[in-house]
Amino acid sequence: MGKVVLVNTDYIPGREFELLGLVKGNTIQSKNIGRDFTQGLRQIVGGELKAYTDMMSKARDEALERMVQEAETLGADAVVNVRFASAAVMAGAAEILAYGTAVRFK
Repeated sequence: MGKVVLVNTDYIPGREFELLGLVKGNTIQSKNIGRDFTQGLRQIVGGELKAYTDMMSKARDEALERMVQEAETLGADAVVNVRFASAAVMAGAAEILAYGTAVRFK
């Protein structure tokens, strides 16, 4: 099987497909005390909180990869309507969820 195609639309130009179902992947990331201290200092002077940006980028990648693995298990060729959601699950921790509809090309 080739690489799973990911799109955030409900169609793929020139392709017909059958729906396989909802697929999702998630991860929960927490701040660490050292990073929290240095990022707190950054808030005082302003600017990007680079450590948190990197953490959230890594979390999105992990959630996306887990979603793709679930799609591959179903034999999907693509995932359409790919979306991300995030939520605070407790103080200092956030969940990132990637979800979409797995499809198989006709």
